[in-house]
Amino acid sequence: MTAGKRFIGLVGCVLLALTAAGCGKNPPREGASPQGRTELTVFAAASLTETLTELGERYMQENSGVRIVFNFDSSGTLKTQIQEGAECDLFLSAAQKQMDQLDKSASREENPEGLDFVLEETRLDLLENQVVLVVPEGSPAGIASFEDLMTRLEQGTALMSMGNGDVPAGQYTQRILEYFGLNEEELAGSGAITYASNVKEVTAQVAEGAADCGVVYRTDAFSAGLTAVDAAEAEMCGRIIYPAAVIKTTAHPEEAKGFLKYLTGEEAAAVFESVGFTPVR
Repeated sequence: MTAGKRFIGLVGCVLLALTAAGCGKNPPREGASPQGRTELTVFAAASLTETLTELGERYMQENSGVRIVFNFDSSGTLKTQIQEGAECDLFLSAAQKQMDQLDKSASREENPEGLDFVLEETRLDLLENQVVLVVPEGSPAGIASFEDLMTRLEQGTALMSMGNGDVPAGQYTQRILEYFGLNEEELAGSGAITYASNVKEVTAQVAEGAADCGVVYRTDAFSAGLTAVDAAEAEMCGRIIYPAAVIKTTAHPEEAKGFLKYLTGEEAAAVFESVGFTPVR
């Protein structure tokens, strides 16, 4: 065999060995990001978008082995996605109702389907918010309070934007209408109400002047730079409590618990308070 042929044969053997070694490598484990970090999927109410995005970035800077991916939407939509098998490690709802519907420890009335998605002993009340009435910048409608709004709705001289019945903010608005003795169905039929699929859509409609006013959370009014002209009392719609829990199907319970613990700490509390949330101690 010539020297040239021996060289070619040697190169071929080396390439074959490298290929075999590459084929023998273990694939990335499920739930890990390409960088080898644990990937946490957090489902959270749309009203938490700005604060959780900031806190997620801070947490990842301090915990390089974790990558957090957020899914923000209405709590009702997120609950349905979890129920239908979507991959979720941690759920933060804007109301108790959607969390109850996933929690086997809730009553049969609260969880009629007997769903069991909440990991035992991880559920907690994280934050409190407030429902407010917002108006566009320089609004000529002159709506200054919930009482003004209700009068205008009855007269048919105002258009209010609110979340639909699957959205916690919409459910709180329904309670306010009931408190003032107004019929939502009649108002909607007369064209006095326009609906949105989450609070971010409500703030957009109000900011763009597509509605005379809207009912959102105080934190969303702050984030959108909208003027809150009135705030709903607890007797009008109840307390606005945000529960959080690790989801039972998570592949990363310890990492999910770790991020949830961070959200109950002082650093996170300062961020939440800066936009109008009140941490539940």
